[in-house]
Amino acid sequence: MVRVSGSGSFAIATELGLPPAEPRVTQYATVLHPVTGLPVDEVVAVRFKAPASYTGEDMLELSCHGGALAPQLMLEAVCAAGSRPAEPGEFTRRAFLNGKMDLMQVEATLDLIEARSPAMHRAALFQLERGLSRRIEELRQGLLELQGLLAYDIDFPEEDDGPVPADRIDGTAIRLSGQLARMLDLVPEGELLRDGALTVIAGRPNAGKSSLFNALLGFERAIVTEEPGTTRDAIEAHVSVAGYPFRVVDTAGLGEDPGRVEKMGIEVARSYLERADIVLLCVEAGREPGADEMEFLAEYRRPDGSGIVVLRTKADLHPNSGRAKALGLQTEVCISAHTGEGIPELREALLQKAFSGIRGEEEVPIVTRERQVRCLTKAWEDVEAFRAARVKGLPSEVAGTHVQDATLALEDLLGTVTTDDVLDVVFGSFCVGK
Repeated sequence: MVRVSGSGSFAIATELGLPPAEPRVTQYATVLHPVTGLPVDEVVAVRFKAPASYTGEDMLELSCHGGALAPQLMLEAVCAAGSRPAEPGEFTRRAFLNGKMDLMQVEATLDLIEARSPAMHRAALFQLERGLSRRIEELRQGLLELQGLLAYDIDFPEEDDGPVPADRIDGTAIRLSGQLARMLDLVPEGELLRDGALTVIAGRPNAGKSSLFNALLGFERAIVTEEPGTTRDAIEAHVSVAGYPFRVVDTAGLGEDPGRVEKMGIEVARSYLERADIVLLCVEAGREPGADEMEFLAEYRRPDGSGIVVLRTKADLHPNSGRAKALGLQTEVCISAHTGEGIPELREALLQKAFSGIRGEEEVPIVTRERQVRCLTKAWEDVEAFRAARVKGLPSEVAGTHVQDATLALEDLLGTVTTDDVLDVVFGSFCVGK
């Protein structure tokens, strides 16, 4: 697809030798080079009249043949007819500037392009249809209503009905603060949905880590042997579990007295472990965890006991061994990469630890971008500052400035108030054109 946007799009169609056609009517035609007059390709052409187009401008779309040469020759012909190559994200930027979408829809477009899992794809489509934008607009409207209550309280304190009751103002602020906080609570899961939950497989050499890695991937990626220390470096792959993204890493075994090469592999493993969202500690069935494994749990477990799943591997070799002694608050699953035992339970544990807040929700307004997080955080902090000012007994005129700042933060999030620098960052992330 070659797309041309701007007031001269239809003139370029004429330069390319396309006969006249009505907007939104497909046309099968031969494109001629505007300089040489030689045929370039046979295309399906469609014209779009402003503002009924993706960019809100006159637009021409040419569906040409694929391959390496045909699209390049088509681009050269279009440029020779009077156009220029689009800058990164320029078509979507024009759509934003012409009011065809807000800034969060722009970011949803980028999320859709970059989606690596069905769950991220669904979330991006929901945002593209203004799911998140509608939620932000509702919050913004609530802040505007709060400003209205404050204005009435300030300007008409002697009305017959009396000023606005304090509990109404405070109750509105509490409600808005809670709604903003709930959205921020889902930020970590939104980031994982976009990037994939970093899941690191750790354990002693020959504890079944590589076999588990291959079982999760569904094909043999890591070399599996009986010789300890086969994995000398970290191996990473993207895995979709029930449509949710995970970055699974197979690491070198954490053994005693490793050689120089093995030490380097262990250092790489530890660098992954420090950044891991989930750690799968492999301990073979049929034995109790050793002191080194208990130390590992003490080092990497979180205060609430989350983030680590203890896997009793090679369960098929010890069918009657049962589970080991309780290991604190860690989730524990008996598995066999050979027979598949426990793999469904492991998948369920991964989903529960990474995506429990959004799992199964088709229409959740998920925040996926750092810019969005900053704006939401700013709005929540300003509402909380307003509440604190009320507790201190500050005048409504003073406390109300925080509500105004919170409203501006949400308007910045939507892109109704923004700067060229912000737009450059957002659209600079796009591939050329789109």
